[in-house]
Amino acid sequence: MYVCICHGVTDQDIRQAADAGCGSLTELTMRTGLGSGCGTCGEFAREILDEARGVKAFPLAVFAAAA
Repeated sequence: MYVCICHGVTDQDIRQAADAGCGSLTELTMRTGLGSGCGTCGEFAREILDEARGVKAFPLAVFAAAA
């Protein structure tokens, strides 16, 4: 599925970038252009990237700091 329409980036592209060592949304933007157009895809792209990297989301800052 397309995540970034502006640059034609798919969820599979994001997963492949994660497998190649991409570790942040900033790096993903540098690799793919994702998020540098209208920017509405950023949060969803971050979720896919985190999922592909196996990062657990902690809703409270104290839990995130403990991880």
